[in-house]
Amino acid sequence: MGKITGFLDYLRQNDSQRPPLERAEDWDEFHLPQPDGVRAQQGGRCMNCGTPYCQAGMLYEGAVFGCPLHNLIPEWNDMLWSGNRGHALSRLLKTNNFPEFTGRVCPAPCEDACICGLYGDAVTIRDNELCVIEDAFSSGGMKRRRPPQWSGKKIAVVGSGPAGLAAADQLNHRGHSVTVIEREAQPGGLLTYGIPNMKLPKSVVLRRVSLMTDEGVSFVTGVDAAKPETARRLTEEYDAVILCCGAEQPRPLGLDTAELSGVLYGTEYLKAAVERQAFHLEVSESALASGKDVVVIGTGDTASDCVATALRQGCKSVVQLVRRPKEDYLAADCSLPADYAHEEAAAVFGADPRRFATQVKSLVTEEGGALTAVVTAQGDTLPCGLLIGATGFSGCAENICRAFGVEKSDAAFTDARRFSTNVEKVFVAGDMRRGASLVVWAIAEGRTVAAEVDQFLSGYTNLVQSV
Repeated sequence: MGKITGFLDYLRQNDSQRPPLERAEDWDEFHLPQPDGVRAQQGGRCMNCGTPYCQAGMLYEGAVFGCPLHNLIPEWNDMLWSGNRGHALSRLLKTNNFPEFTGRVCPAPCEDACICGLYGDAVTIRDNELCVIEDAFSSGGMKRRRPPQWSGKKIAVVGSGPAGLAAADQLNHRGHSVTVIEREAQPGGLLTYGIPNMKLPKSVVLRRVSLMTDEGVSFVTGVDAAKPETARRLTEEYDAVILCCGAEQPRPLGLDTAELSGVLYGTEYLKAAVERQAFHLEVSESALASGKDVVVIGTGDTASDCVATALRQGCKSVVQLVRRPKEDYLAADCSLPADYAHEEAAAVFGADPRRFATQVKSLVTEEGGALTAVVTAQGDTLPCGLLIGATGFSGCAENICRAFGVEKSDAAFTDARRFSTNVEKVFVAGDMRRGASLVVWAIAEGRTVAAEVDQFLSGYTNLVQSV
């Protein structure tokens, strides 16, 4: 433990953020790193607990406490305090393949489990993690790691989201030849198309993909493995196939939207925004918020990202409808937490965009099917030119399962410790297996399925399972 009284001597200091009104005008990342001296102090606040719940990843009464990856948090916090960032990096990468992702988008269950937070403020674990990995990239500490020899086994990973990337990274370092198959034009899955640039810059995703390519992983984009002929070829040509296709089936809104324009699901909207902003592609005007009254249904990260994206596209107004009452979201001190999107909306329009205990009852359209307003169950009529449903997901797409002959009712989709399917040498992991969840859980799933596949191919494995 570097600073025995650090948790008493130093106050928590989060990474700074650009002012909400300023950052709502562009797509640049809004977090600003702390100076090295401050970051060392934040590492020194770690109490090095005898039982570090931050890294436990325990399941208790249906809730998870601590990091699902079992990150060695006290160890690299201690190294931050002592100034040994190289060793901090080695301890961080031992359990987390992609700290640059989790350090930006993870809700930090580790901090919720931090003992220092029981009677004060938790350690800035997520910010510390991001500092270690970004310092390594900028200083040249992140070097190419290729396996000393190859096993001769070929593995196809279908889907290049966090679960697929983690599985590919682990198996490649084990010496297997890995090919990642991606349906979209760019690799990264959810990381690329489901999270806007101001939270996770696409350059950060492509930087990691480039490093993995340099280390031996092959990426093939624009190939839809849900086509039966493609699925058949993959199972014939590869020694194992891992399906990491996400839980991309949106939960229905329960509204009659047939033949209406101006209604999108959250993932559709965010994908169109990324394609236009990051990759400069032409997208339909109906998928843009510019000059429109926007209504977002739902809560959670996707809904917030839709609010923030609508602001940056120049919406006329934005309202977020939340089904549950306001009291369900209050903190212990009875304050209402606001994330980055709510701060920005309040700065632009002068009020919190959220309306609690509110649901849409019906839609108002003009001749031709263009949406003009929504009517709530309370009888209010809200102007609306773009309705975005961010109400969660109901599971993986059926077509990919049919193509590979995988039964969704198989234990692989229900048993927390099974990743094999009813089809020999076909495995499944990530949101596709366990349902929509966090990036950190997807990485944990990818690491664990990699260990199972390695065991299947080699008869043993020395890869550490996270789940």
